[in-house]
Amino acid sequence: MENRKDFIVNEDEIGLRLDAFLASKIEGKSRGYCQKMIDEKLVFVNEKIQKASYKLSYGDKVTCSLLEEKELSLEKKDIKLDILYQDDDIIVLNKPRGLVVHPSNGHYDGETLVNALLFHVKDLSSINGIIRPGIVHRIDKDTSGLLVVAKNDEAHIFLQNQLKDHSMHREYLAICEGIIPHQDIKIDAPLGKDPHDRLKRCVDVYNGKEAITHVHVIERMKNHTLVTCRLETGRTHQIRVHMQYIKHPLVGDPIYGYRKQTVKANGQMLHAYKITFIHPRSKKEMSFTCPPDDEFNRVLEIVREK
Repeated sequence: MENRKDFIVNEDEIGLRLDAFLASKIEGKSRGYCQKMIDEKLVFVNEKIQKASYKLSYGDKVTCSLLEEKELSLEKKDIKLDILYQDDDIIVLNKPRGLVVHPSNGHYDGETLVNALLFHVKDLSSINGIIRPGIVHRIDKDTSGLLVVAKNDEAHIFLQNQLKDHSMHREYLAICEGIIPHQDIKIDAPLGKDPHDRLKRCVDVYNGKEAITHVHVIERMKNHTLVTCRLETGRTHQIRVHMQYIKHPLVGDPIYGYRKQTVKANGQMLHAYKITFIHPRSKKEMSFTCPPDDEFNRVLEIVREK
């Protein structure tokens, strides 16, 4: 079959996750694409179905059938976008609260940022495959704020390298529970998957990946603190987990926040308000800011009065 692939694990690949192994072997396919193949039970290790997290051993035979392209075709959707800047290489936009960045498990309804981008933009990079065209980095569904999107592969790789070497600066505004006594805090706590909940992340000192967040206090209120958080790394849920770790979870966070919320809020109070990077073509520094949305401001006024 033309869409079937067979691989044998060599010594250098021992211990790799199954999804990462496939992404390194199948040209032009992202890790998300490979995870989708595994979810669809199109991947076998030694003729057995395994999870994406399966760690490979020397000599393992990995067989897979590629997904039909039509299965992953995405619908263009006329969703309004708040574009702050656009040229031949990049788009900088302000993502609204409640909008998922790209399709994933549980979000294949056509109501994502990617669907909107396909409607409004002619060209997007192909680095991350069919499901995530142009997406260089992500923010959570209920986090609002700035994202930079790549229109071509060269721009995507250039921006991605800035993420890897931490030269792209991303800063967030956040409303936290309690009073943070110190003006500045560096949270250096590795993050990994929560062994008890596949949707959550947790601090994992032994097996987690490096995660560093710089927190700066802007305003202390009676029972809450307004802070900025600057990401040195960009792990999934990083700010949310780190703030929970130091006992100051984000207001409104349904996963990492207080079980009994002190304020009724529409999701976690987290807004990506500033992004600074080097433009992939001009090589000049660019910096963008945008104010938080009405929901963030509404909650901020409530906690100021509490």
